[in-house]
Amino acid sequence: MSEYLGRLSRRQLLCAAMGASGLGLAGGVFASAPEESAPPMTGSPPEVDRLSVRVVTDSYHHLFEPGGNFGGATVQRYARPPSTALPRTLQNEWGLSLHLESARGAETKQVLVDFGFTAETLNANLELLGIDPAKLDALLLTHGHYDHFGGMVGFLAAHRAKLRKDLPFYLGGEECFCTRETGPAASPSNFGSLDRKAIAQAGLKVVFADRPSLLADHGFTTGSIPLASFEKPAQPSRMKVGRVQDLGCSPEGLDPAKRTLAIVADDFRHEQATCFLVKGKGLVVLTSCGHRGIVNSVKAAMKVAGTNKVHAILGGFHLMPMPLDYVKSTVAALKEINPDVLVPMHCSGSTFYEVARQEMPGRVPLTSTGTRYTFGA
Repeated sequence: MSEYLGRLSRRQLLCAAMGASGLGLAGGVFASAPEESAPPMTGSPPEVDRLSVRVVTDSYHHLFEPGGNFGGATVQRYARPPSTALPRTLQNEWGLSLHLESARGAETKQVLVDFGFTAETLNANLELLGIDPAKLDALLLTHGHYDHFGGMVGFLAAHRAKLRKDLPFYLGGEECFCTRETGPAASPSNFGSLDRKAIAQAGLKVVFADRPSLLADHGFTTGSIPLASFEKPAQPSRMKVGRVQDLGCSPEGLDPAKRTLAIVADDFRHEQATCFLVKGKGLVVLTSCGHRGIVNSVKAAMKVAGTNKVHAILGGFHLMPMPLDYVKSTVAALKEINPDVLVPMHCSGSTFYEVARQEMPGRVPLTSTGTRYTFGA
């Protein structure tokens, strides 16, 4: 794994390309975003008093979806404040973005995880939900799929004047930058490429986290997720190895087995889960897609945290395309882990939701864009 992510030569990998206006230095070379490898986390992760997770972008919103208490977590639905102006509504799309706010004593931290598919949806929902980008302590991209970074460029363009200087941007590795394609190999569809130029222009500091790493001093990331269960990586995309100016991934930053290939089926070794230990409750695990497997993701988080007590699992579980038997096996494995609350989002699928709701009654709320889930006091 040390050959795969977080190498000292990474500084060269974020250099931007020649010749675009507005970002040039002498000779027309793009400024590179500052970067560093996250120091490996030692000892137990920190414990927070409270964690709130707000769904900024997801596929579904229902004005009359009830809130309440699920498995000891408070579920608060979005309610438009009174106004004499004509109403605006939250937008929905195929993609995911989550806003996290944690508290430890008097100290609070805010993190934006992923950017959804479009900046129009992300920026509009941030405004309606009253989330101020100036207060963010970190950004995190879970993996290199367009439905998770598509809104990034427009978000940075709209808010870069507000963002903290050298705001850390957590990535799982150079693979996040690879250009991706989907669909049949004979007639592939473009699935985008993470824009280094926008990252540099916004003044972000890229933090590569291949190993378990602290996140804004309150949470932690799992780093690369081992395959520890029956689950295998889902492969809905392929990544192209190589760079064209500021787009694409540098081969020298990839696993040695991938460097000489032109096209590589995604195994998502760069994907990471986001985690918090909540005092008196246990571990909260967030996965945006869980391509490495939701059970594998949770087990990786449990091992890092040194606990078997899982309070909540939230996010996309990538089970929508899976057959019923596979879904049932996943629900059975999660039931054995025994979380207090389970919140399937994005790519989890209605089949998983129905099976999980029947097997774990009272613990599986239906998600909705704008919902805030609060864990702890």
